[in-house]
Amino acid sequence: MNKAFLVIVFLALLGVLSGAFQRNNSFKNNMTAKEPLPVNKDRLYADVEFLTSLKPARNAFNVASLNKSAAYIYQEFQKISTEVTYQNFKVGQQEYKNIICSLGPETGERIVVGAHYDVCGDQPGADDNASGVAGLLEIARLVNQQKPALKYRIDFVAFALEEPPYFKTDDMGSAVHAKSLAEAGVKLRGMVCLEMIGYYSEEKNSQRYPVAALKAIYPNKGNFISVVGNMGQGSLVKHLKKYMLAGSQIGVESLTAPASVPGVDFSDHLNYWRYNYPAVMITNTAFFRNPNYHLESDTIDTLNFDKMAEVVKGVYWAVVHL
Repeated sequence: MNKAFLVIVFLALLGVLSGAFQRNNSFKNNMTAKEPLPVNKDRLYADVEFLTSLKPARNAFNVASLNKSAAYIYQEFQKISTEVTYQNFKVGQQEYKNIICSLGPETGERIVVGAHYDVCGDQPGADDNASGVAGLLEIARLVNQQKPALKYRIDFVAFALEEPPYFKTDDMGSAVHAKSLAEAGVKLRGMVCLEMIGYYSEEKNSQRYPVAALKAIYPNKGNFISVVGNMGQGSLVKHLKKYMLAGSQIGVESLTAPASVPGVDFSDHLNYWRYNYPAVMITNTAFFRNPNYHLESDTIDTLNFDKMAEVVKGVYWAVVHL
């Protein structure tokens, strides 16, 4: 066992003692949402079905399929807001697109809710990450329908190029977006990344963890959603968990840990940290649970749309109270 691994384990255990790992579910007692939110599971299904049916797969090398995905997301956003734009960017000679839908005040601080729409390789990518995009669209629809009194503008952003070969490079769509906010001097209250929210299991030991010590703290069944943040993101992680528990009927776990712990920085939220923007990930923990990760078996029939709907409710409740 090397020293680096020991440091990670120590920090993980330290987090338990200091409260960086939030497992208290008592928030629900006095903060429950007043009435059920009208999440439309048929729309969630339709969004996932469209994205997963595209041939060839919507990866970085099949730009026509990526563009069809972008056009679909754009059209769905247009049903919600008049403020919908493409953020075009080039990688080499090829152009890619982020899609941005804005709701709420035009000026002041912003909140970003994002999800990537590309896949890795030749796979349908139902959980990774059609589920996240479907959740993104449905949360935006809810904001439009419910018309909460928003203190901050919310930008709903669908990102291109999260997956390899561009993962953790400046060519990620989220890297382009985060940089544009920083260069424009935008004050960001928080970024919430939806990364795989559709796969769940009630089987014992269906949930794995990057650090063995976490097995003693968290459930062994993969039937919950998690809020994950880097060290320093604790207040945002706590807020998301608190309000997700209040606004939904799904178990919510949370982790605030060093980015060196495998999985903590495995999505678009990582690109906002470099500009000191608070950012967290909402995830079912990806390959620590889903056996279909980055495989052709990541299909729509493996998803649990009842639990997806609860995640949507929880994230909506958390974002409008951020």
